[in-house]
Amino acid sequence: MTPSRTIAGEEPEHLTQAARRQAQVDPLAALRAPGDPPWDVYLTGTVFLDIVFTGLDSAPVRGTESWARGMGSSPGGVANMATALARLGLRTSLAAAFGDDHYGEYCWDALAQGEGIDLALSRTVPGWHSPVTVSMAYEGERTMVSHGHEPPPEEPAPDLPPRARAAVASLVPGERAPWIAAAARAGTRIFADVGWDETGAWDLAQLPDLGHCEAFLPNAAEAMRYTGADCPRAAAHALTELVPVAVVTLGAEGAYAVDRRTRETAEVPAIAVEALDPTGAGDVFVAGFVTGTLAGRPLADRLALAGLTAALSVQEFGGSLSAPGWSEIGAWWRRVQSVPGQNPEALRRYGFLDGLVPEELDRPWPLRRAVPTIGFGRSA
Repeated sequence: MTPSRTIAGEEPEHLTQAARRQAQVDPLAALRAPGDPPWDVYLTGTVFLDIVFTGLDSAPVRGTESWARGMGSSPGGVANMATALARLGLRTSLAAAFGDDHYGEYCWDALAQGEGIDLALSRTVPGWHSPVTVSMAYEGERTMVSHGHEPPPEEPAPDLPPRARAAVASLVPGERAPWIAAAARAGTRIFADVGWDETGAWDLAQLPDLGHCEAFLPNAAEAMRYTGADCPRAAAHALTELVPVAVVTLGAEGAYAVDRRTRETAEVPAIAVEALDPTGAGDVFVAGFVTGTLAGRPLADRLALAGLTAALSVQEFGGSLSAPGWSEIGAWWRRVQSVPGQNPEALRRYGFLDGLVPEELDRPWPLRRAVPTIGFGRSA
């Protein structure tokens, strides 16, 4: 591998101007103290180039040609989570491999220069082309086709990850990631999600790193299969036998969470929006929950922030560049309060935003969004 290109430096004081402009709100400002870890969140994983088609009236039909009314390109994979965290003001470090093709260069620049994500632990790999995912969004769902060669033999994730308040890990059944245990021993709070178990075993014993985690955030189907529970809420309670906090996403119904240590339970309904593209919404949800947790918010506030950020993200193209920043969150909060006839109880659910979002944010231009071709990415 070639040496990494350090864009944002090794300490948060060296964050790029782009990152400072982008965040504008530091949700952890009141908690920061000398000697804190240099990073709020550490991530590692695979970065894809996502090409998203939207505006399809129905699923593509074999043997026919379908035209999409919209298209956008953006970094994907672990970049979805990293971007969402950075846009919420968290100091984010990412260890990933990047191809040395134009796709890889675009993804690197979009994350480092555009979002202020630190890539000091990332590497550019000569001769390795970037993995690509094509996503087709229709009827509130999506269909994806991905392609990529085997990842480089050198693992970009260091065995001893950097000091960070938190890390987000995607658990793989039957596999153990040594960095997770190392991070947990160093005091990093681990938040984990999981993908569909292709083996069909659905055995929690096959998730050995779950014991190092503070929070586990599966969807309803995954939670019920892993626990054998007949409803998502019962599954969440069952999962707290293994992990302190269990969060189960319920799709259009919202999310339900249990905190074993505080004995809190919380359920927040989903926010009804017109979805353009659901790509990456789960990653944005996790990013909102991590942000609320690190900020010391009650469980219900954490769920509400997670659901809100996910809802705002599905109204834009792509997974990473659809993630909202505090300007979008603040604009939504001011708008819903001005709508006559709002349910006072529903408004109180998001009242915590008054302490996070200033009345106006001084940002002279919008967040970067997905673009039809990467040729326009650097000037977008």
